[in-house]
Amino acid sequence: MAVPAELSQKAEVPGLAHVRVWGDETPGDIGRFAQTYLPNIGRLTETTRRPDGSHQADYLVLSGGAGDGAFGAGVLSGWSRRGTRPQFAVVTGVSAGALIAPFAFLGPRYDPQLRKIWTQYETKDLVITNVISGLLSGEALADTGPLEALIEEYVSDKVIDAVAAEYRRGRMLLIGTTNLDAQRPVIWNMGEIALRRDKHARDLFRKVLLASASVPGAFPPVRINVMAGGKEHDEMHVDGGPTRQVFLGPGHLTLNAFDRFYERPPKRRVFVIKNGKLTPEYEIVKAQTIAISTRALYTTTKSQSVGDLARIREKVLGSASAGGPRPEFQLISIPPDFNVPSKEPFDKAYMQALFKTGFALGMSGSGWAGTVPEGVRVR
Repeated sequence: MAVPAELSQKAEVPGLAHVRVWGDETPGDIGRFAQTYLPNIGRLTETTRRPDGSHQADYLVLSGGAGDGAFGAGVLSGWSRRGTRPQFAVVTGVSAGALIAPFAFLGPRYDPQLRKIWTQYETKDLVITNVISGLLSGEALADTGPLEALIEEYVSDKVIDAVAAEYRRGRMLLIGTTNLDAQRPVIWNMGEIALRRDKHARDLFRKVLLASASVPGAFPPVRINVMAGGKEHDEMHVDGGPTRQVFLGPGHLTLNAFDRFYERPPKRRVFVIKNGKLTPEYEIVKAQTIAISTRALYTTTKSQSVGDLARIREKVLGSASAGGPRPEFQLISIPPDFNVPSKEPFDKAYMQALFKTGFALGMSGSGWAGTVPEGVRVR
């Protein structure tokens, strides 16, 4: 049974009351917010301390992109090989980025898992297509049972325990979903979930990842059990992309709001990996309903991505602290000249080529930009 509208603000996951926040709400009292939802943040000051006593906090933001997630996996793996990949204080992920995020959070030792996930599987290994029943009476055009099984295999109890251990040090792993009934983004503190070492919490950890990757219409929504008004209900969660293609934190909260936890403001660097192209791509569209709808949705998503990225950049650069180091924003996306065709949503040959491209950029250190492209440049 769905949560009644008047109770949606009060719905909580049983036994895990403070593991999530609305992504479109800006906390008014940052101290109370941190105490309630980020209880380990005080420990982050030690994690980010450099030998000279100053602090550097690095953030990684991962976008969605379906099979294009192979790009982000490649960039991270190449970055590790280069030897300059930082330990991120905060990692956020949406959709395909959510499936990369736990391994990116845990560091280079999990690069082999990233490579395998994003180069060794294809559509038939992840979903069971069921178009007819999906169109007539079902919730989606495909069943994600195989993807759910792969998440359980790769996001093992050992991985969840490792996330909990890093969270105890103050580092944060945040995943975005969309509450479809409420039409609002939800940010989940995965470390807080991981701290609870029971089956309920581990199941929720994996459910959130599956929900974030569940493109509405194509994949079925994930139902998450909650309590509201003293009764049990369920919420319908889907891909975080419909509300946020990328995110750094809730609402308009700025990074310098957390300066109070440091003796001196830290140097902040925000790295964004966009698993997709940001430049327009010309393609002659077939005069068919599905082809037109798909192309329109893809165009909308790309436009939304540019807007979300621009807002993150503005938030980062607007977080400069008085007397503190200037924050940095760096963005990388699939190069415009990458032209390997993809024949299906998760085309193994396409993803292998894209992983290779991302790996080369990550290893060379090239491809990063401090700006967000907002249109076609005319020469």
